[in-house]
Amino acid sequence: MKPNFIVILTDDLGYADYSAFGTPDIRTPNIDSIFHEGLTFENFYANSPVCSPSRAALLTGCHPDRVGVPGVIRHVEANSWGYLSRDAVLLPQVLKEAGYYSALIGKWHLGLESPNVPNERGFDFFHGFLGDMMDDYWTHRRGGHNFMRRNLEVIDPEGHATDLFAGWACEFLEERARKPEEPFFLYLAFNAPHDPIQPPPEWLERVKVREPGASPVRQKMVALVEHLDAGIGRVLATLERTGLAGNTIVMFSSDNGGKLSFGANNGPLRSEKGHMYEGGVRVPFAVRWPGRIPAGTRTGHIGQLMDLFPTLAEAAGTPVPAGIDGISLLPVMLNPDTEPVERTLYFVRREGGIEYGGKSIEAIRKGGWKLLQDSPFRGLELYNLDEDPLETTDRASQSRETLTALAAELRRQIQRGGKTPWQPPG
Repeated sequence: MKPNFIVILTDDLGYADYSAFGTPDIRTPNIDSIFHEGLTFENFYANSPVCSPSRAALLTGCHPDRVGVPGVIRHVEANSWGYLSRDAVLLPQVLKEAGYYSALIGKWHLGLESPNVPNERGFDFFHGFLGDMMDDYWTHRRGGHNFMRRNLEVIDPEGHATDLFAGWACEFLEERARKPEEPFFLYLAFNAPHDPIQPPPEWLERVKVREPGASPVRQKMVALVEHLDAGIGRVLATLERTGLAGNTIVMFSSDNGGKLSFGANNGPLRSEKGHMYEGGVRVPFAVRWPGRIPAGTRTGHIGQLMDLFPTLAEAAGTPVPAGIDGISLLPVMLNPDTEPVERTLYFVRREGGIEYGGKSIEAIRKGGWKLLQDSPFRGLELYNLDEDPLETTDRASQSRETLTALAAELRRQIQRGGKTPWQPPG
């Protein structure tokens, strides 16, 4: 019997913003349960320090610039830096060949109109938000536009977005439980805790009482994440109640690091969302599969969001398209002692404004070495993460041979991505 899949993706969650990490001022028992009952990846990365590229990588198994999404897709054309390639094959399309019914509930962020909407890119069911972010968690607008949809229908639901997405996911699971012969893939993409940081008032009051010494900014972030955790708890409880949990792989992660100015906690890592340092690209990741993945296990294997595509395809027993960049992590998940695969990780972000000027920033990691350019107007930086995991000492001037070799490899990755247009045709 083929397993079901649930991928829970949070939005801008700090690397340390769940209590199983050991963070004392936050309580996330439901998120923690996925870590405690499954396998924790201690070295897991997004493909970009911002939203759209990481989501494109997750759903295509490719570096995001190779599928036309090196930067954030926005509703303002002059400030949109990606267009999902029509040639890209998405995960739900591959899973469909193995008999899977696929749903996206929550945030899409890979296109606002045909042909780049979920129902036209392989998803059988979509209930969520097309855009990049909401200006308000209760009104669900972005720049005055309503991007809420149920499949292709414009909808205008009432309630906090986290509650809506969690509720819709529960409804979906209850419906799928009535069709046990058909495996499903649920991509549950919350927009929390992305700004604006708007927890429900009662959740904020609870944190204020419990954590009076925290700053007001931190209190709001903690409350928003704890409210998110409660929504995830509703989904996990529905999974149990419907009898689906035993045959369902549940994965949990974030699209990039947290934003420090909004109160996120990236632990000891340097920097934050938007940047190529570890705090921008390293994210929490855990996977639970009852009876198959040993509970409470950990691995130092390096993974990246694009690896979820071949991982789930292998678990479904279906081949993946030739030429993708991700590798299956299923062998590691079933046996954390599996030998690691040597490879180079690549990260990209294209952005506008005066700070970036429409140019891109990149990084690569090979072994313990990491080469990055965090601004298109500054030079390359080189770090040895084995010796200096917090990126305190730039080795660019002392390790020129390593820098030269990695810089050449980085240029080759940029050339590969440059073969795919990242603006709409015409």
